[in-house]
Amino acid sequence: MTIVTVFRSRLRDGVEGDYTPLAEAMSRIASSMEGFIDQKHYVAPDGERVTIVRFLDAASHGAWARHPEHRLAQRRGRDEFYSWFDISVAEESHGRTFSIE
Repeated sequence: MTIVTVFRSRLRDGVEGDYTPLAEAMSRIASSMEGFIDQKHYVAPDGERVTIVRFLDAASHGAWARHPEHRLAQRRGRDEFYSWFDISVAEESHGRTFSIE
């Protein structure tokens, strides 16, 4: 069953320059992991950031959650970068894709 993580956050003022390279590195690591499906990043006009990440199953999602570099990045996020964040993790109960391409 696909595992979907929705990570919503707001950055502290003045941290974008240090945050961006770390976020890009975490995206590269996540996308290289077994079971990774996809990820998308969005920034709303009011500054809220949203990252949606999908993994094939709970085991691959758990491996990402426990990845040593990801754990270090999480700590830096709390200590240095985020003024607020909210994480939701769920099993996808239904999915459907449509495309005319």
